[in-house]
Amino acid sequence: MKIALGADHAGYQLKDKIKKYLEQLGLEVRDEGTLSGESVDYPDYARLVAHDVIEQRADLGILVCGTGIGMTMAANKVNGIRAANVSNEYEAQMSREHNNANVLALGARIVKEDDAFKIVDKWLATQFAGGRHERRVEKISGIEKEESQTSASPVRSA
Repeated sequence: MKIALGADHAGYQLKDKIKKYLEQLGLEVRDEGTLSGESVDYPDYARLVAHDVIEQRADLGILVCGTGIGMTMAANKVNGIRAANVSNEYEAQMSREHNNANVLALGARIVKEDDAFKIVDKWLATQFAGGRHERRVEKISGIEKEESQTSASPVRSA
């Protein structure tokens, strides 16, 4: 399994620790940066990792920023990405099992290092359940496809 990693300045230290952890597990890692605490723009790294996943240079992606929120928002703009901002093992499990998340986002200022490793373990070990969840994930993909084909938003009368 190959994992793409990306972080901004707030997440780079945790990203580097996750990278070493994954390599110790025998996984191949594609590190998209950043490599320091110098201020950078998180959407750039979210996009790189998202494209690694979509273009099959990686099986899954992990993103780290201060809260995980910005990375999640940016990654989810890439068609086919289902990024989940996760702060505990249960959310990690459900994001894979029910939503088939292909990108995990973590908040370095939210999640402790030991908890981050547990979250990553749970996320990687959990398979998509399919079944009724498949229909829902397909609906998400359908919305994505429809929204990319039109710039008009649906209007509802009150």
